[in-house]
Parts: sequence; C-alpha cells; structure tokens
Amino acid sequence: MNSTSACPHGRFYCTNLGFRPHYIPSSRVNDGICDCCDASDEYNSHTRCQNTCWNLGQKERAYVEGQMRTLDEGLRLKQQLIEEGVLLWREKQAQLRELQQAAEDLQIKLEDHRKRKHEADRLKEQTIKFIEEGNKGLKPQNTSVTSLFQLLDSDKDGSISVDEVKAKVVLVHDEKRVLSEDEALVLLGGGRDMDLAKFRDTLWDILTRGDNVKIKDGAPGGPTSEDPYLKEADRAAEWETTNLKKVEEAYETVNKEISDLQKKLEIDYGTDWEFLFLSGQCYKLQVYEYTYTLCPFNHVTQKSTTGTEVSLGIWGMWAGPPKSHYSQMVYENGEPCWQGGSRTTTVTLTCGTETGLRSAKEPSKCQYIMDFETPVACQTVLKQRGVHSEL
Repeated sequence: MNSTSACPHGRFYCTNLGFRPHYIPSSRVNDGICDCCDASDEYNSHTRCQNTCWNLGQKERAYVEGQMRTLDEGLRLKQQLIEEGVLLWREKQAQLRELQQAAEDLQIKLEDHRKRKHEADRLKEQTIKFIEEGNKGLKPQNTSVTSLFQLLDSDKDGSISVDEVKAKVVLVHDEKRVLSEDEALVLLGGGRDMDLAKFRDTLWDILTRGDNVKIKDGAPGGPTSEDPYLKEADRAAEWETTNLKKVEEAYETVNKEISDLQKKLEIDYGTDWEFLFLSGQCYKLQVYEYTYTLCPFNHVTQKSTTGTEVSLGIWGMWAGPPKSHYSQMVYENGEPCWQGGSRTTTVTLTCGTETGLRSAKEPSKCQYIMDFETPVACQTVLKQRGVHSEL
C-alpha cells in the first residue's frame, strides 16, 4: 500500500519501472532524500530527484546476463570434467586390478625365492659341517710349519702380529671368545710380533699339541674358507639372499601402491566423480605476506615470506548442506594453536569457468575460510531457477 510520512509505521511502494520495485518506510517519504530510483518518494518535496531506474536496470541485466553466460560455460566445462572423471575412475580401477595381480604374482615368486634361499642356506651349512668334520681340531702336524705360518701372517709381511693371532687363534674350550691382548702376547713369547724361526721353536709347538689353543674354524684364509665347494655354496646363498631381498622390496612397493590407491578410491569425488580431477593437484594464492596452498583431498598450508610453513588442516569431509552437499570442504587437525585446539579450514566451492583459489581469510583465531572456484561447482538448478530480477 502507498503511504505518506504521516503514517509512522506505514510503507511506501516504489514502482521503479525498469528496475526492481520495493518498499521503503513511510518516514522516508518526502524527507528530501531520493530513496526510489523513479523519484516517486519525493513527490511533495523541494528535492529534485532524477529517474535512474532504467540505468540501474540496464546494469543489473548486463550483470545477470554475464552470470548466466558464466554458468552456461561452467556447466559445459563441468560435463567435460565429468566425462574425464569417469574415464579416470575406470583407469584407476584398472590400475588397482593390475597392481593386485602383480602382488599375487610376486607373492608366488616370494615363496619360491624363500624356498630357494632356505635350500641354499641348508646346503651351505651342510658343506661347512662336512668340511669342519674333516678338519675338526686342525692338527698343525698335518700342515707344514711354513704353510701354517703363512696362514697366520695375513698381511704377508714376514711376521705374525698380536692382531693376527687374535684374528685366527682361539681357545679350544671357548671358541667364541676373542683372545685378549695379553693372551696374544703370551703366545708370541712376550713380543709384539714373531718371525718364522721363532714361530717354529715356540708357537708351532703350542698349536701342534692343541691343548689350549687352536686355529679358528673357517678363519679367513684358513682351510675351511678356501674350500672350493664352500665358496660355491657361499656364492649360491648370497645370490639367493640378494634375489629374495629384491623380490621382497618389489612386493612391499606394490602393496604400498595398492594401499595408497585404495585410500584415494575410498574418497567421495562426487556423484559422477566430477571432483576426481582435483586429486593430486595443488592451488596457490598470495595474500599479503602469506602464500596459501590448497591441495584438494589432501591438505592446506600457509607459508610466510620467512619460509615458515604451517599446516592448516588435512582432508576431513564434505560439509555442505543437504541440498548442496559438495559445496563445502573441511580440512581439520592442522598444527596446534597456542591457545589450544588445532587449525581448521573450511573451503567453499563456487561456480566459475576456471579452477583456482580465489580468497583466504582467518576470521577467527586458527579458523580459516577459503573460496575455491571451479566449473564442477556449477549446478543446473541455478540455470533452471535463473536470477529473479523482477525486471
């Protein structure tokens, strides 16, 4: 209803032909201020108001037309991304099947290599046992003085040192214990080394009796380690160990890839997988001294010009209202705040012809909000409804 300023609680209807009609409080009628764009509210005042409705309407129509063009283009691009998303989803499903088949093949291969390694180790142990049984308690009398001296003289400098004795001579009743420095010195007759002549007169006799000390079984350069059959068995065991390790590493790698891919495929990428193309992508935005990075379905970070990077949250869930479930993302459990709690980020998705981060703010301590524009946020319902301008 039309009303005048005499009606304190009344309303005045602005027809505003060419623009949007609306009501104003009756107290604003004939108050010297132009409230209606058609100037109808100042019909009985000395203020001269210009009719600006046509210009305002023209601007709004241009704006609405631009929005509709953006929506049309956004929906066209969205359809492309949906088609790409379906193909990408199928590719990832096929990739998962291939990885699972590879894991099964590697499992069979792994069991085979474990058996081979076990057999190679068993053969090596049998070879060692056979040789040790033949050489057990090696009697120096079966070996020449010179050859035994050369066995102990590892560095071939013509003398036997304390370290060389400790490396190749052990106690008969305690083979696992390494001789002490003093024990080695006693065997060398109190000196730091011993030449062949002195060896023949002293240590040779001690080793010949074999009462307290003996040559270590399998000592480097000793009879056991030089045995050609043992060398072959040792090479075979090392070869199988290396092969097994390679297969184990390959099996672990494939299983990790399967686990990572399964986690990605468990994420909700929209009813038509339209958001799948965002996975693995990151978008940056500079705001004053900070660079914000949004990696959809992964994490959000803030990096200062000093180089300090802070986590603003990791992917949590979709959090839009029921009618537009995919309009908001929540990233939670970011780095802790000094006042308690952890940083969280809410990302609002808006319709646009390009994909990118448009704004980032911190309206309250450690609570961040972002606007993210992308064609997949465009909804056909907006086109069907249009923009009601009442023009």
